[in-house]
Amino acid sequence: MSDKSTIPFGPQHPVLPEPIHLKLVVEDEKVVEAYPAFGFVHRGLETLAQKKDFNQMVYVVERVCGICSCMHGQDYCEAIEELMGVQVPVRAEYLRTIWAELHRIHSHLLWLGLFADAFGFENLFMQTWKIREKIMDILEATSGNRVIISVNIVGGVRKDINSEQAKWILKELDDVEEQLKDINDVVMNNYTVKERTVGIGVLTKEEAYELGATGPMAKGSGVDLDLRTTGYAAYKYLDFEPIVEKDGDSYARNLVRMREIFQSIDLIRQALSKMPEGDINVPVKGNPPAGEVISRLEQSRGEVVYYIKSNGTKFLDRLRIRTPTFANIPALLKILPGSQLQDVPVLILTIDPCISCTER
Repeated sequence: MSDKSTIPFGPQHPVLPEPIHLKLVVEDEKVVEAYPAFGFVHRGLETLAQKKDFNQMVYVVERVCGICSCMHGQDYCEAIEELMGVQVPVRAEYLRTIWAELHRIHSHLLWLGLFADAFGFENLFMQTWKIREKIMDILEATSGNRVIISVNIVGGVRKDINSEQAKWILKELDDVEEQLKDINDVVMNNYTVKERTVGIGVLTKEEAYELGATGPMAKGSGVDLDLRTTGYAAYKYLDFEPIVEKDGDSYARNLVRMREIFQSIDLIRQALSKMPEGDINVPVKGNPPAGEVISRLEQSRGEVVYYIKSNGTKFLDRLRIRTPTFANIPALLKILPGSQLQDVPVLILTIDPCISCTER
């Protein structure tokens, strides 16, 4: 009988983009148990809600995670707007949707580059991030910044997209789509990728549901869950279906993300073609009334939940954020036991972890 050993995995590791910290119980090269250790990058952002007013908190929540910053700001603003009974203009809803989908594309492309780097595909890593630069250029041209674009405000958005910019965005997206089609064939049909992902880290549909998995982690296991179908922002005006795969392995989760990139490109095209003229925000006066609200939306990694409790002043009583990576940790701990130690980095990357979000 082999002896069991407990080894640390992270917070620093060549493959990991963020400092995730796990304790792995291994028997030879086989993982038999896995335990998470949180708190390495805790910043206390939720407590700031008691010290910054509700408008200033838009800037704070955008810094929960840089890659998802636009959607963090959008979710927070939608929660405050629900508390205050504010109806944002339709054009603002479309603009929020466009920027959210641009963030989804650049998040998935960032993940794809890191995924390629984990396999040692350096050229694919650089090519993927080269394509991602086009998305970053669009964000910079339309908002003034590349990552934390700070376009959301309570009552709408502070920036607009004119007709010339819309034409240029469509042209750039056509180019991105063509390049991604070539990369998609290379990545998803590659022998090494399939050997390391097909049948590895299987999570059944029942397990995904019971463990509360979200995003591509759940969709890759056949769970038809996408909050965009609830119709928040401009999604109620757009035609799409959730991307779902049924195999539940690492390959299926990767395939969901690849297909979502193409879906996001299509959603942006629809939004730009249907977006009406009009105001981009409405004046908001006063403070949120005393009450509680829960707001949810679909980030690139899955469902993010904002709970807000207000007391009638400009300062909130409580802000609580449930991020998608936090929801996916139980599912990760489920698929790690039984895997080989060499597969652990790849399995972790298939949930696209954001520890900055998780620990805040």
